[in-house]
Amino acid sequence: MKDELFLRGHRIPMTKEVVRALVLERLELAKARCFIDVGAGTGSVSIEAALRYPTLDILAIERKEEALALIAENIRYFGCHLVRIQSGEAPVPLDNNADAIFVGGTGGHLTEMIDWSLAHLNQGGRLVMTFILLENFTQALSHLQACQVTALDGREIQVGELTALGQGHYFKPNNPTYLISCQKGSGQGEQSDD
Repeated sequence: MKDELFLRGHRIPMTKEVVRALVLERLELAKARCFIDVGAGTGSVSIEAALRYPTLDILAIERKEEALALIAENIRYFGCHLVRIQSGEAPVPLDNNADAIFVGGTGGHLTEMIDWSLAHLNQGGRLVMTFILLENFTQALSHLQACQVTALDGREIQVGELTALGQGHYFKPNNPTYLISCQKGSGQGEQSDD
């Protein structure tokens, strides 16, 4: 879906079209029943997931009041009324687990968010995270390697947009986005009795 289709707010983050396409592919939502979108921003990932997979149970978690209102507006605009919104700063308590979790923002709680995500993923569930800071990417990669998840993968996504310049055109580069995807392995995220 093109970014221009979404209602946008002032300074509300949105996972951009090219990144969103790879995020959705890596989440493997065709196999999922329940999906959690953490730091949902405009709700672009949740909404595109709902449009692609209309029977998918989707929970969008967001802490900013302005963003929560914008997610609700986008849900109405696209008619994705089954997307549930939860106000709160993750990690938040949840009643059930998910088959896929996307973390688009950590609120400064990166390793806690990874541990929370793995604890709330079903066995074989997919975790996908995006970052704009290289330091956050490397910290997440290091932490996930210690968690011994499977299918751990990282990508740098660098996209340029065709832009007019005088009589010609050039590709105006966007800032890179870093993506990590993995799968919950056996015994990962389980609560210990120690």
